[in-house]
Amino acid sequence: MALILTFLGKGGTGRTTIATAAARQLASLGKRVLLAGQDTSPAFKLLVGTTSSSPDPQELAPNLQVVQFQASALLERSWEDVKKLEVQYLRTPILKEVYGQELSVLPGMDSALILNAIREYDASGEYDVIVYDGTGDMSTLRLLGMAESLSWYMRRFGKVLADSDLGKTVSPFIQPVVSTIFNVSWTGDNLTQPTSKVTNLLEQGQAALADPNRVAAYLVTTDAPPAIATARYLWGTAQQVGLTVGGVILNQQSVVNDTVLAEFSPLSVSSLPSCPNGDWQPLIAALPDFTQTAQAPKPIEIDVPAHQVRLFLPGFDKNQVKLTQSGPEVTVEAGDQRRNISLPPAFNGRAIKGAKFQNSYLTISF
Repeated sequence: MALILTFLGKGGTGRTTIATAAARQLASLGKRVLLAGQDTSPAFKLLVGTTSSSPDPQELAPNLQVVQFQASALLERSWEDVKKLEVQYLRTPILKEVYGQELSVLPGMDSALILNAIREYDASGEYDVIVYDGTGDMSTLRLLGMAESLSWYMRRFGKVLADSDLGKTVSPFIQPVVSTIFNVSWTGDNLTQPTSKVTNLLEQGQAALADPNRVAAYLVTTDAPPAIATARYLWGTAQQVGLTVGGVILNQQSVVNDTVLAEFSPLSVSSLPSCPNGDWQPLIAALPDFTQTAQAPKPIEIDVPAHQVRLFLPGFDKNQVKLTQSGPEVTVEAGDQRRNISLPPAFNGRAIKGAKFQNSYLTISF
């Protein structure tokens, strides 16, 4: 399995340049690297040095391949897979006359398609590292947190539907069809069983995101106050998603000043020079060690004996954090992001007794 590495920060801070330098650095160390870009403009090709418009990975250098995600091409591939499943399970396919080239990419669909493409490249076993150059903002965080969000929707709405009069009425008719085609149970009780393909994929996504050796992000900023403020906000929001942030890259600066160090403590901060005339070596030499991400603060820690949940929420203050408990789940709202925490069985029947916000850590006691 590959390490999936991405970069977060304000637009114009040089995220794509740094992603490209990181991919080149890791490839030079003998890692099999895929640089995956979401930008469909010619600027991405010019920067990485490729002229290919193929939706498939192309070799850029030894150990380094590059792919430019095209949502329309990804949609066509996914549609063909759906049609193959339909032919396999149904006697009279109904989708055979609809072609992938006719389909339009609906809002939000591109994120799901890109996430699935990353998952497939990861599962292929062909890469040690996938450097994902996305939008670097909330869209990237929502994309990486999609498995957790979908799991919550399945748990809550699946159960609500199964217990409703409508669900009880249609279940005897819908369940056999859904189970036959997709191996996904209709009832709320069975929807999260390990036999469900969807459940397995979501659990794999959740496990990967929670492991800093599998998925990690680095903040990119300059010394400009708007860039620093944006990076700090994305840092805190990344913790809400469950994404480990391994460090900070201060771009186009030779020295890290005390102000920047204080803003991002306890993360390490690496300063990077400008990239003159396409010479990547100065950037590559100044990059941090991306294998040390696991040493960064964990987004969440659950202390079962003490009946406490501890969340790292930098960039927020206590007035921006709200808590809600619903049975065995706690929802933490910070900024524009909500995180639903499924409590372990040892917490069953326990309500929130108190919460303390100190030094960027939220400690919830039960």
